[in-house]
Amino acid sequence: MLRLRVIRGVALVAVSPRQLGYGVPMHLPHPLLAHLRHRFALDWHGIHGVAHWARVARIGERLAAESGARLDVVRLFAFFHDSCRESDGWDTQHGPRAAVLVESLHGSHFSLDRTGLELLIEACHGHTHGDFHDDVTVQTCWDSDRLDLGRVGIVPDPDRLGTAAARRPEVIAWAYRWSIAERPRNRLRGFRASPEAQAGPD
Repeated sequence: MLRLRVIRGVALVAVSPRQLGYGVPMHLPHPLLAHLRHRFALDWHGIHGVAHWARVARIGERLAAESGARLDVVRLFAFFHDSCRESDGWDTQHGPRAAVLVESLHGSHFSLDRTGLELLIEACHGHTHGDFHDDVTVQTCWDSDRLDLGRVGIVPDPDRLGTAAARRPEVIAWAYRWSIAERPRNRLRGFRASPEAQAGPD
């Protein structure tokens, strides 16, 4: 059962670990999760599905505590960034599509101030190709995604990470162990990491 609570007038849904396929419950605006699940074109529990989103959110929380990134943007990025994928492989436009979705759902499914919305759009739009960004919140979003590459057999490269927190060896090791422990092994058969996964945020 989904449990609802209200914080500052916003209804949040508490998603159980079993529902999320993840070890820690996450809170996000309701009915945002239901909407994302309904429109998601791929395997909900696959390599770009909800378990990946939740790990990116948790990694982002850890990085933001040190980098000073906006936590509200980082958390929303985690659940939006791969939500418009049409393939688990090469899909160069999934970031721009996610940015469009962010704009379309703002005000109805979640709310941010103008600066936060612009950061979220930038992070989603650029995460497919972007290497580094001057804004710490956008970079924290991208680093959070990069640190979950273990699920597709890639060890995160510190030279491809932009925040000091993400580059620390203990953080990379923590994220990698977690990613490979939870990766859906039965869905990796025949999967070949796309060039975008190897060269930029996945």
